[in-house]
Amino acid sequence: MEENLLSSVRSTVFKDSEGLDGKCIKIEGYDFNQGVNYSKLLKSMVSTGFQASNLGDAIQAVNNMLDWRLADEEITEDCSDEERELAYRESVRCKLFLGFTSNLVSSGVRDTIRYLVQHHMVDVVVTTAGGIEEDLIKCLAPTYKGDFSLPGAQLRSKGLNRIGNLLVPNDNYCKFEDWIIPIFDQMLKEQIEENFTWTPSKLIARLGKEINNESSYLYWAYKNDIPVFCPGLTDGSLGDMLYFHSFRSPGLIVDIVQDIRAMNGEAVHASPRKTGIIILGGGLPKHHICNANMMRNGADYAVFINTAQEFDGSDSGAHPDEAVSWGKIRGSAKTVKVHCDATIAFPLLVAETFAPRRNRFCSSTQS
Repeated sequence: MEENLLSSVRSTVFKDSEGLDGKCIKIEGYDFNQGVNYSKLLKSMVSTGFQASNLGDAIQAVNNMLDWRLADEEITEDCSDEERELAYRESVRCKLFLGFTSNLVSSGVRDTIRYLVQHHMVDVVVTTAGGIEEDLIKCLAPTYKGDFSLPGAQLRSKGLNRIGNLLVPNDNYCKFEDWIIPIFDQMLKEQIEENFTWTPSKLIARLGKEINNESSYLYWAYKNDIPVFCPGLTDGSLGDMLYFHSFRSPGLIVDIVQDIRAMNGEAVHASPRKTGIIILGGGLPKHHICNANMMRNGADYAVFINTAQEFDGSDSGAHPDEAVSWGKIRGSAKTVKVHCDATIAFPLLVAETFAPRRNRFCSSTQS
């Protein structure tokens, strides 16, 4: 009787396993006996497990975006004559949308973003108001490293603003005001005298031109004619400056309707190209890019890097599969979410994706 019971228990506990050899990657980390080889270390992420594996999957997904060419697809009956030519098909690559929140521009990730825009490695950029102004302000004065635990009241008394463990002196914003108000004056003059219509993206391009600083990603976006969209343009210091200017010289108009047409058009008119989206953080940039891609029945690739959770129903924390339900990402798309601070994950991702391919992209400079 006991033997039968033991046999029953054993069969319950040690249920026969399904074979996984050849079906799944075997978990193993990097062997430092090989020495320190950062490329091999990053490649080993896929087989490390947990978020390291998600980062490894994201690297593979971005490489798929970068490697895709129209020549990889079968020629369809409705192809134009141009689309049937092999040389043309080999030249058509995936259209890349890059979105990020302002804190990442406040951090050193700004320099990684600048690198991508400088070498025309992305096609469309979406960010918040802070993602615009922080780039410009850093050209005028630096941001400093502080500490997460610095008391707010003490910092306020010293005229210091804290962004996580970063510090931004109030003087930086005074310099920003001195720089930008004359530009708004000139923009208002052009609006009146030339009947010119400003949109957020046109305003941003103008600021990129005016800053004329190679450390600025907005400067390179202007140089490389890469559109930068920001539907929440007034939600930050940039909005403060527009507010102040409206009292001093009222009348400047910024039309957001033209920009939603332009943004959605970037996705709608991407065909026959595939589209890939890389989004750092959540909020407005994440939704704006996904929503635009809904207009074309979804993006073909998607990589999200953020620390937000899905349990409160926020778009920021939503997994790519939720966007699939809305038609913002295709059901057949290669998607990955990396639950990680983008200041850690994104530079590592770029090192294994964009950076080795630099010579394959058009660039205005070789600096």
